[in-house]
Amino acid sequence: MTPCETGTTLVSILSIPTRGVTMADIRSLQDAVADLVHDGDTVAMEGFTHLIPYAAAHEVIRQGITDLTLVRMTPDVIYDQLIGAGLVRKLVFSWGGNPGVGSLHRFRDAVENGWPRPLELDEHSHAGMANRYVAGASKLPFAVLRGYRGSDIPTRTDTVSTVVCPFTGEELAAVAALNPDVTVIHAQQADRAGNVQMWGLTGVQKEAALAADRVLVTVEEIVEELTPRPGGIVLPTWVIDAVSVVPGGAHPSYATGYSTRDNDFYQAWDPIARDREAFLTWIEENVRDSEGALTR
Repeated sequence: MTPCETGTTLVSILSIPTRGVTMADIRSLQDAVADLVHDGDTVAMEGFTHLIPYAAAHEVIRQGITDLTLVRMTPDVIYDQLIGAGLVRKLVFSWGGNPGVGSLHRFRDAVENGWPRPLELDEHSHAGMANRYVAGASKLPFAVLRGYRGSDIPTRTDTVSTVVCPFTGEELAAVAALNPDVTVIHAQQADRAGNVQMWGLTGVQKEAALAADRVLVTVEEIVEELTPRPGGIVLPTWVIDAVSVVPGGAHPSYATGYSTRDNDFYQAWDPIARDREAFLTWIEENVRDSEGALTR
């Protein structure tokens, strides 16, 4: 392990502003979304079980940013809301559902009935999606893995192919790199230089951020200094475009050390999402007419 791979040394290095390096701006969520997310963008909003950037997604809905290609390993309620709001033309994903509850009904309605608009799909396995992010973060055109055999997924997407290993002759699956126009994530803390730290279940947020052209991070709080956490990940300021302070910005998911998962919300979402009018009323009252605070 090199010195830069240890948590303490890494945080210490990242906390020192580097001459000539572009630093992340600390700005309002409204301004950050308006500046970084555009009509027609490919947008990744990542977070696994916790740290899901709901507040940022709601700001996208309020601003009516549309014709989006959404990327996410596990699209759940956050993408159900964006799809139901009519802002999404394509979904790149590996699993979709309301965790612990059932289907995403706005997602299903778009696929089965084209409401509120038809939805194009690019489906993958979890391993395939993770490797696509890794390839994008590594600035490689594709990644290889043992997978997809026995599946019909390769027949339904042009982002899965095969390659032959030049050393062993083994045929492997190849997946095209993912390079979102913008990645949006939620984290626990940022310092005043714009370095961000997250801990707990961290999923593919790091890879999704490093693969993107632009990165927006919402955080629970700004601290003077990032204290190393077991298993924590630090994203340096120079890979982030904007940091927005949004306490509770992951609700109804959670942020380890700051909040707990709102299981009642996920249960309550099912009947809301089943009915088009109930959904539209909820979005209007709790998102479009809101100034950014999620209903709790």
